[in-house]
Amino acid sequence: MIKFTINDQQVEAREGWTVLETALHHGIHIPTLCHHEAVEPSGACRLCVVELKEGDWSKVVISCMYPAQEGLNVYTETDRVKNIRRWILEMLLAECPASPELAKLAYEYGVDSTRFTIHNPEEDCMLCGLCVRVCKEVVGVSAISTVGRGVNKIVGAPYSKPSEDCVACGSCVTVCP
Repeated sequence: MIKFTINDQQVEAREGWTVLETALHHGIHIPTLCHHEAVEPSGACRLCVVELKEGDWSKVVISCMYPAQEGLNVYTETDRVKNIRRWILEMLLAECPASPELAKLAYEYGVDSTRFTIHNPEEDCMLCGLCVRVCKEVVGVSAISTVGRGVNKIVGAPYSKPSEDCVACGSCVTVCP
C-alpha cells in the first residue's frame, strides 16, 4: 500500500491508483465532470485540480491523472486550487451555459457569470468526452467521436453521418454529466 496525506489526513492507496481514486475511496470530495469509473481518465475538464506541497514548494496537478505516490502531501481546497477551479468554471460556463450540472458546480464555487464570450446560450455539452470514451472502451463500437476542431468541435458520428455501429444501448446518455 502507498501512504500519503490528503488535507493532512493519512490515506492509503493501492499500486496504480490515482490521487482522485484514492480520495474517492476515502470519502474525500474532489469535483470532476469528466471522470467515471467505467472508463480510463482523460483529464478533459480539469476541475479535479489539487495542490501538492512540500515545504515552500508547491504545484497544481489534475488528480484524475496524477499517480498516488508515497509521501505526497495533497490539498484539495487551498485558495490557489479554488481560484483555478473558479477560472475553469468560467471557461466552461462560456462553452456550455445551459448545463445544469455545471451550473450547480459554479454555484458551489460562487461563479455566477463568465468574463468569456458565450457563443451559444443553449449549449449544454461541455465536450468532456465521457460519452465517446464509454462507447469505445465499454461498448466497444466507437459509434460516436468528437468531430471538428477548436470552437467547431462537437460530439457526433464519424464524418457527421449516422453510424451503423450504434447499438442504441444508451451508455452515452447514462454517463453524460
